Amino acid sequence: MGRKILIVSYRDLRHPEMGGAEVIIHEIYRRLQAAGHPVTFLTGSFPGASPRDEIDGMEVIRTGNVWNFNFAAPLYYRNRLRSRGYDVIVEDLNKLPFYMPLVAGETPVLVNIPHLFGTTVFQQAPAPIGLYVWAQEQTIPGVYRRSHFQVLSDSTHDDLLARGIPRDRLHVIRSGIDHGYYVPPERGDDLPGPVILYLGRLKKYKCIEYPIEVLGELAVSVPGVEYWIVGEGDYREELERIAAERGVAARVKFLGFKEGVEKLEILHRTRVLVYTSPKEGWGLSVIEGNACGVPCVASHSPGLRESVRDGETGYLVPHGDLPALRDRLARLLTDDSHWRAMSAQALSWAARFSWEHMGDETLGLIERVVAERS
Repeated sequence: MGRKILIVSYRDLRHPEMGGAEVIIHEIYRRLQAAGHPVTFLTGSFPGASPRDEIDGMEVIRTGNVWNFNFAAPLYYRNRLRSRGYDVIVEDLNKLPFYMPLVAGETPVLVNIPHLFGTTVFQQAPAPIGLYVWAQEQTIPGVYRRSHFQVLSDSTHDDLLARGIPRDRLHVIRSGIDHGYYVPPERGDDLPGPVILYLGRLKKYKCIEYPIEVLGELAVSVPGVEYWIVGEGDYREELERIAAERGVAARVKFLGFKEGVEKLEILHRTRVLVYTSPKEGWGLSVIEGNACGVPCVASHSPGLRESVRDGETGYLVPHGDLPALRDRLARLLTDDSHWRAMSAQALSWAARFSWEHMGDETLGLIERVVAERS
């Protein structure tokens, strides 16, 4: 009989603001569901959402909202779900803790952490909210002292280690991708046009405006250059304002949220991915782009410095160093032979990651966590 798994996460795959972290956890657990391990998602609600749903055979229960879910989730579990007898609770600690160990009793809690904000939260939120998030993060070593942690990168591993989490409770399991879907186009001798692409949620802390700042200078050596921004979020209006102020609004294309064939077609038309965030959990979209033969220029920051192999599958630049960002983008946009070499190495690098391998490793960790608590 399979393990009975409860996942507590802010968003499910149908949430309008879902991102890479939600894709990762969904892809892992839909495979475990298919392998005979019943999975329930306890997740936050959103306007128009049904309180009960099913996605890929997994039960989805929605409660609370973006502002109170971290309190609503443990209360809902204690009052309505604890009697179900789950073998393990997987807490997707993405931004704020849900404190599931306080209500889980003897049921083990496995903590899944893409990354923690730390002081970068003050770049995204007003000071009172930033202080609230920062203070909540400080409780993690105490509240989760009996838990194991699954992380995507060495950067997050080291962050948690520095916060006092014992090394033997930290487990790095790399993200996978769907190699049946993310494939390079049959382009022959043709190369993609001068398109720079950001793919993800539009949030202030991700510093998506940095490429906009250098776009005017890039246009001198690459007249047709464009910056395509794919995704939605509350930072879109500010990005539009910055593009207009810099005189490059005609070169910045806001394409909205895309998935499926549309997303793949955009990747096939992309010359260079760009990610200028000061911190990421890993860089799922980097690897997806690499699997399509697209190199990436990114900030030399946690998570990204592991998904981008500097000088091989793209370039890492000091975070906030706009001249370095401009120069690296310019080289990949203008040097065809160099682009081809990096494209080939990006394909080889992406081939190392699969959802099947990640699912197997995650199940092995769950078995260890359950056996240890038993």
